[in-house]
Amino acid sequence: MTRPEQAPRATAAGTAGGTEAVAPAAVPPADRTTTLAIGGMTCGACVGRVERKLGRLTGVTASVNLATARARIVHPAAVSVTDLVATVEAAGFTAQLPEAAPAAAHLDEAGPPAAARVPATDAEGHADGRRDAHPQDGDGDGDGAGAERRRLLLTAALALPVLALSMVPGWQFRNWQWLCFVLTAPVAVWGAAPFHVRALRGLRHGAATMDTLVSLGVAASFGWSTYALFLGGAGAPGMTMPFSLLPAAGDGTAHLYLEAAVGVPLFVLAGRRMEARARRGTGAALRSLAELAAKEVSVPGPDGAERRIPIARLRVGDRFLVRPGERVATDGTVRTGSSALDLSLITGESHPVEVGPGTTVVGGAVNSGGLLEVRADAVGGDTQLARITRLVEDAQTGKTRAQRLADAVAAVFVPAVLTIAVTVLGFWLGAGADPQAAVTAAVAVLVVACPCALGLATPTALLAATGRGAQLGILVSGPQALERLRRIDTVVLDKTGTLTTGRMTVRDVTHRPDGRDPDEVLRLAATVEQCSEHPVARAVVGHVRDHRPAVRLEPAAAVRDFTATPGFGVCGAVDGRMVTVVRPPDDPDGLPAPLPEAVRAAGAAGRTAVLVTVDGDPEAVLALGDALRPDGYRAVDHLRRLGVRPVLATGDRAATARVVARQLAITEVHAQALPHDKAALVTTLQEQGGRVAVVGDGVNDAAALALADLGIAMGGGTDAAIGAADVTLVREDLQAIADAVRLARRTLGTIRANLFWAFGYNLVTVPLAAVGLLNPMLAAAAMSASSLLVVGNSLRLRAWQPPGATRGSAAAARRRTNGTWESV
Repeated sequence: MTRPEQAPRATAAGTAGGTEAVAPAAVPPADRTTTLAIGGMTCGACVGRVERKLGRLTGVTASVNLATARARIVHPAAVSVTDLVATVEAAGFTAQLPEAAPAAAHLDEAGPPAAARVPATDAEGHADGRRDAHPQDGDGDGDGAGAERRRLLLTAALALPVLALSMVPGWQFRNWQWLCFVLTAPVAVWGAAPFHVRALRGLRHGAATMDTLVSLGVAASFGWSTYALFLGGAGAPGMTMPFSLLPAAGDGTAHLYLEAAVGVPLFVLAGRRMEARARRGTGAALRSLAELAAKEVSVPGPDGAERRIPIARLRVGDRFLVRPGERVATDGTVRTGSSALDLSLITGESHPVEVGPGTTVVGGAVNSGGLLEVRADAVGGDTQLARITRLVEDAQTGKTRAQRLADAVAAVFVPAVLTIAVTVLGFWLGAGADPQAAVTAAVAVLVVACPCALGLATPTALLAATGRGAQLGILVSGPQALERLRRIDTVVLDKTGTLTTGRMTVRDVTHRPDGRDPDEVLRLAATVEQCSEHPVARAVVGHVRDHRPAVRLEPAAAVRDFTATPGFGVCGAVDGRMVTVVRPPDDPDGLPAPLPEAVRAAGAAGRTAVLVTVDGDPEAVLALGDALRPDGYRAVDHLRRLGVRPVLATGDRAATARVVARQLAITEVHAQALPHDKAALVTTLQEQGGRVAVVGDGVNDAAALALADLGIAMGGGTDAAIGAADVTLVREDLQAIADAVRLARRTLGTIRANLFWAFGYNLVTVPLAAVGLLNPMLAAAAMSASSLLVVGNSLRLRAWQPPGATRGSAAAARRRTNGTWESV
């Protein structure tokens, strides 16, 4: 069983300035990926037209997202960005490279300001930038959004009196219809101008869109009313007109449709403005990520004086300062100072993380404590924040299979509606019906049809869900990953670094009762171990520093005759005494009690035992192990409750693997598994019919991650693992795996509900309009409401919360046995 086809996704090694980083397996090396911001799209039919136009270029494939107004285009080097822009413009839309994002900006020391740079593709053809310049997606900022707001307000001011007089017969004074005509004319011409312009533009390119339907509906309503006023007798003084929720044939041509001529543009303009604001809400998480990027940074000068420089001038290896309350400018390592960092907006961790000299820090984190001096380890697009932003963007520009079907339907929807409207008009007239009833039915069909909801059903849900996932520390590479995540029934879990912390710690200390002072023994052992970089040495030194504050270590320089023997241990002289920290003998019975029992107990628990001797006398046995993550048991239990079978696969010893499996209640264990063994296990599980996810963090997991139906990487893992994964867990919380499954299932449920409404709405309302049972004005309101309902349903995902314990509460996630936390 082979892995299902995947959409291109970002890797950890993606280009610094690009919005798209594509896995080599998905796109040939000669191809490039460019992201364009598309202007003028209003419905799914527009999406289909742009994709078809771009697809006609040799070797070009395009995926266009209505909610983000972006096109992600894979094209050969022979097709330039200029060619792509020209093709989109030839289809009747605008296209440009997105504006440069602060996180991706990079300037030479003497370079011009970022705002002066023209966005361009990088060496791989990736568009430099993040933000969408779509003119309709505004909240009032900018001339385009301001003009649309003024158009809406003036249209409302002119339309509301017309609606009131047309709908309330008691208010219809003498010659009221002529006042309504005067008020309607500017609405039908100027207020509806955007629809007319886009409809004419589409006509020039031989295409019909939602704007075509609105334009024709307004023109038909206003044209019929004009005819009725001047030639049909409706302009006679004293004329009154009843209003009904259901259209009814009146006395021939005396009926007016001025309320439809003003109501259609008013409701559509208002609906699109609210829709645009709601769509901005679905992308709020991505904008908040962009806002985390620092604009300036304080660096110490050669004379000790500080100076503020643009973040783009910072280079790897440079030192910078982070004061309390400031954001860490970029990824780096603390040189001096200690503090607590708030990582909640980066990883979803709810509690501050203590940092000090030698600790790595993430750009965008907020310094909650003291002054830090940090060495920059990554800048620009290589930072974790930039990688997170790219992953979220990649996820939001993709499409599910259901959305591709919806786009295909929307592409033929508008021509079908036009055909239905003409057919309805001809049928009513041919059947001898009143022309007024025929026009009513045809106009209602034109106005009520709504492909907008089809185009928005999936992308708005993906925008909200991927943004919410990023806030919870769950990064999904794309909609295909969400679909697979929802369906997994087996998860293969690595041990080291996944179920465990990946850091060896001292779990138990046993001293001989008649020996030297226990603190003195530990002081001597830790002093010698300071000269080694072995994980055992770091664990011993860390244990003394963290848990024995009364013990004062000698500096490493105080150790004489230090020797390290690989696979055995270390020895050295401290204060004239020879100290060894070594592997215990194979037969520990020769050791004084209770040290032999401690050695055997450590082996049975899968821990590593080391023996400390002073001047040849055995003094203590230290049992070291890799502690389980505090949320491990709860995370595995939640997966089982979701119907997902956990499988443990580790390269560690069988005894250690069994201990971990027993503590987490995992029944299927594969120990001493090499990388190819893990890959073979995934294949076997797939051949048995399982939909397999693999969770790992190391290079040895990369092959299994890539082969699985779904790869999940721990955010603290290697670039190889993250690059091969479909989902990255940024926060150090295994419960994020279950949360990711729940979020995927909720998102796909929301998408299904949106598409059900979008299809169902048209299946119900178009026939009602065709048989004359829908007032054109109410049809316009219903059409706008359908899009708002879809977007509003998607927005609910922004407030989604995982069930269970409070996020970040380690105490709530611990499993205790005999009053102590279990570890390996």
